[in-house]
Amino acid sequence: MPASIVIDNMEIQVQHGLNSFPQPNTVSSLVPPTLRSFLPPFCLNSSQSPMLHISRLFRPTNTRDSFASQYIRLEIISAKNLQVPSKRIPAGIYIYINTDSKRHWRSAIKDLSSDKSVVWGDIVTLSSHESVVFTVEIRASYEVDRMLGSGELIAKLKISWDKLLDHGDEPFVLSFPSVHDVHPSLTLKATIVNACDDQDSALSDSLIDSEISRDTDKGHARFAKYVIGEMPFHLERAVEYFQPVLDQCPVDHPDRAGALTNLAYARLECYTQGYLQDIETTTSLFREALALRPQGHPDHALSLYNLITALKSRYKRELITVYIHESAELCCKLLPICPEGSYLRSNGVDNVVEYVFSDLLVDISDENINPLRNVLELCPVGHPLGPRALKLLALAMNTRFKQRGNADDIDETIQLRREVVSLCPEGHRFHIGSLNDLASSLLVRFRHQGKPNDLDEAISLHEEALRLRPVGHEYRDSSLGNLGHALLTRFHSRGDSDSIAQAINLYREALALRPRRHPGRATMLSNLALALNTKYDKFNVIKDLNEAIDRYRQSLRIKRHGHLADGNFGKLSVALCARFKHTRKNKDIEEAINLCHRSLAALSSLHPSIFFVYSWLRLAYLSRYQVQLNPADLSLAIEYFRLASRHPTQGLPDRIKLTYNWTTAMERHGHQSALEAYSTFFELLGAHLATRSSSTSRREAAAAIRYSITLPVDAASCAIRWDNLRHAVELVEQGRGQQWSLASRLKTPVEDLESAHPKLAHNYLELSRRVSDASQDSAPITDRAAADRATTEYRKLTEQWEAAVAEIRNLRAFSRFLLPPSYADLQAATRHGPVVILIASKYSCNAIVVPTSGEPRHIPLSSVTLKDLNILKDRFARAIRRASTMDPKAPRNDLIVLLRTVWDEIMLPIVNVLQHDLKLKFHSRIWLCPTAAFTSIPLHAAHPFRTNADGSKEPCLEDLYICSYTPTLSALIRSRQMMKKCVPSSFVAIGQGQPGAGKGKALLAVDGELELVHKLVPETATRTIISGEAATRIGALEALQENTWVHLACHGKQDPTQPYNSHFVMRDEHLTLLDIMNRDIPHAEFAFLSACHTAVGDEEMPDEVVHLAAGLQFSGFKSVVGTLWEVNDDVARHVVEAFYTNMFNNSKDDGVMDCTKAAWALNRATRSVKTKVPLEQRMVFVHIGV
Repeated sequence: MPASIVIDNMEIQVQHGLNSFPQPNTVSSLVPPTLRSFLPPFCLNSSQSPMLHISRLFRPTNTRDSFASQYIRLEIISAKNLQVPSKRIPAGIYIYINTDSKRHWRSAIKDLSSDKSVVWGDIVTLSSHESVVFTVEIRASYEVDRMLGSGELIAKLKISWDKLLDHGDEPFVLSFPSVHDVHPSLTLKATIVNACDDQDSALSDSLIDSEISRDTDKGHARFAKYVIGEMPFHLERAVEYFQPVLDQCPVDHPDRAGALTNLAYARLECYTQGYLQDIETTTSLFREALALRPQGHPDHALSLYNLITALKSRYKRELITVYIHESAELCCKLLPICPEGSYLRSNGVDNVVEYVFSDLLVDISDENINPLRNVLELCPVGHPLGPRALKLLALAMNTRFKQRGNADDIDETIQLRREVVSLCPEGHRFHIGSLNDLASSLLVRFRHQGKPNDLDEAISLHEEALRLRPVGHEYRDSSLGNLGHALLTRFHSRGDSDSIAQAINLYREALALRPRRHPGRATMLSNLALALNTKYDKFNVIKDLNEAIDRYRQSLRIKRHGHLADGNFGKLSVALCARFKHTRKNKDIEEAINLCHRSLAALSSLHPSIFFVYSWLRLAYLSRYQVQLNPADLSLAIEYFRLASRHPTQGLPDRIKLTYNWTTAMERHGHQSALEAYSTFFELLGAHLATRSSSTSRREAAAAIRYSITLPVDAASCAIRWDNLRHAVELVEQGRGQQWSLASRLKTPVEDLESAHPKLAHNYLELSRRVSDASQDSAPITDRAAADRATTEYRKLTEQWEAAVAEIRNLRAFSRFLLPPSYADLQAATRHGPVVILIASKYSCNAIVVPTSGEPRHIPLSSVTLKDLNILKDRFARAIRRASTMDPKAPRNDLIVLLRTVWDEIMLPIVNVLQHDLKLKFHSRIWLCPTAAFTSIPLHAAHPFRTNADGSKEPCLEDLYICSYTPTLSALIRSRQMMKKCVPSSFVAIGQGQPGAGKGKALLAVDGELELVHKLVPETATRTIISGEAATRIGALEALQENTWVHLACHGKQDPTQPYNSHFVMRDEHLTLLDIMNRDIPHAEFAFLSACHTAVGDEEMPDEVVHLAAGLQFSGFKSVVGTLWEVNDDVARHVVEAFYTNMFNNSKDDGVMDCTKAAWALNRATRSVKTKVPLEQRMVFVHIGV
């Protein structure tokens, strides 16, 4: 019998799931030669798509009769490159084998994986009674639980039995015709066995066949034809097939869910393509199918996905938010039940989730953002959707920040984008994009909050992104533009010419990479124009300005239909204003004003771009006023200054800068609205500094606004020139000492509030304590992400504190709680004597005397200018240094000349007012409140050094009055408020004459000074000495906390550039100003700082009065003696002895220690040691406080 006849009589039987069972031994070489001659080679091209493998095992036989009784066991191993023709996501894939018109077999339905492959392990046994040729089909099923019809055909191939037996005992790959340009393949293995033991593996005589099955299959076929050929009539026929199927599946029919889904899917495609308008019916069909497949049903996930797809499509068309909200909620339900690695997850769910949440970003609200957070929680570390979920949430927070300006949103955006960067290292497809996103957010925060580190980090990130996009990279132009923008921002902030030059070069290179018709050319033209305009503003080269205007016009011509909110209209307006001032051509300014008003008319009142339009308009009208001097233009400019400064959607740094420009413009033109501008500036600056969580960061923020340094005195000078002395006092107080003012808000006594509203007071005090604890400086946080989180937490806490303050202000009796004090409030500082405010401004130098009652007195210091005072302070510094090298008994002629100048030019006019206008008695208390350059001049030591005609000496300031200093009037008021409670006196003398290595020379007189002080203190007080090894940082802090009177004898170091690092030198670590400020010592009374430089302020910001003596006053000490420069230990003890002798001359009798006597005692002491102590060592000590 020919071999072909043997094969023709074979029978097919089936076994499922036996892939892991042990297989019979196989020897391919034992195939009978007579059979081998009938088997033609089955050559498969390995260069094509992966192919299906079939293997076989033949038991040895030498006769045709014995072979006729054997079987072929066919193992279905796997399939790859499976593309569903309709592109619909299947529930699973199965293999269908047909040996003749009546005999069929179907494998199990298996999940399609993300790489479009399936693994089975099913086995079918073929007997010798079947047809010579059989058909293998790969099919997609849209149901796992129960199939309706045969599903969708993916690929089909006819195979003869002889081809099965041509591959020995190895698996082989069988390739199918291509689907969407990809060849599906099936891996098989064939084995000859003697008998079929498992009858369950036999072929069925027929599969379930019915009209609804046939119509369903026809519907799938038509739908696939439509997708492949895009012929609408195929889609219509698919609907026509699916509809009657549903009609024949009533509510209780087991195939109803499948029928609903098939019809709904075809109808959805009709709706998407515009062939059908009714989406409500389609959505209802999907909903009913989902209801029939509840949670736990094998087809539940696919039904959820289908409904989400329908809702998403409906939202795209109708833009009704309820549909996108429901989609988002369903996505959150779908993600946990859709396994990783499945085709549904990677090619369906992940994509639809991203689309849905991208649509949510159109309307940013908590309702839209919460689902995004839920998705993020459903993505564990390493999840492939994690970076995309983070990016989407970050984009949502960034969008909300742009809409609302809430600082928490930009902080969270940055945190999220840091996480994306960490999850997407170099080489990841999101890496460069994540760098750019983070840099962009940092620049946004820099513009709103002014943190220098944000700008530096943004530049570094953009530089890294550009490195990863070398010459020839398709997106290099974007990275060039990004870096150019960051450098332009640095130029605006710091003014370095290299930055603007680099930015222009980067923009030119980027523009060259964006030729005509490039979609981004208009943007790059605008960027280059802005850089050129900025350069013109700095260097005044008209060529740069003309090119800038040309570039703006080119950009606008490309975007002919651009919205009037487009910033290019405003930027062109600014450039035209600049050229108008240069050329005086009216057409430029008219065009500029017209552009601005057109933009203004196109925007709502709270549109984020309104700030810029207001700013452009104030510039346009001010420019025209400067040329044409029409008062109406100046009034309009002022109004737009006012509107821009108050616009809530813009960050504080931009509004602060604009308000500063308002002050300078009004000063230039002599307009009284300068006073309003100054007040607004201080209000905005205070709000800006309040966002900082520590004293150090507040100082850095203030120092970054360099132009603000002179504004307190300039504001006071302005008020004086407008003859508004009360307002001058208020402005100088509001503008100076911002650091102390912000910190002291948390320590304001609230006895009246506690009596009237104890619950409000308790809430306020508790929040103040928490904010204070959070704001205490510690080691700097080097982890930028951790620093951002700490800042966000601090801001949330301060918002709660501000809400509590607002609630208190709603009470009539407390309507001005913690608001900038009025003149009437400030006059409380003069209860025991007048305060003299000395104002050193570039506009004028003045003194204002605030008396104990009545109106302030103005004393013009017309004979000195700010320049004179700066020269004077420098001469004092040189004279003090020279005196320190001289013999103690040598005359101090340089100092005498300088002190005589101070007397004649500054203090004598003030003394005349005190004596003649206020009738102030000799030896009365007065307080000096110097500003700017005055803070570095020893005003208390002013002396005429002259002899009268009768031989008597003219009195000096300290002969006439008892002088004290106060940083601000508010500081003096606070000190007096804290004196209400009387506590037992305890005195500690802290000395460190032997500091650690490298911390300064030994101070041999310290121990003797401590013993001296100890003897002079009344025995009625508790007295303690801490010195040597015990005088450590912690030991000193504890002593300050536990005692009411303190004497400190040690090295003192003032840090002129970082004043919060100023410190006392202890045995181990420095006792810093921050350490002292962070302590709350409400019962403290007096401190004598017998150390160098303890009352010297901040060189960069003298009006902040940040020094060690002020820090002790802030922490609770009401009265402090400090030093202006270096102290000589050998002679200082004479002043110390004289001081305490006078201080306690009556205390030994009555036991009362009164810190308000300190100024008088110091006055008496310095006058009594004239023969023992040189002039500069008598002048070095000053009294601060009550």
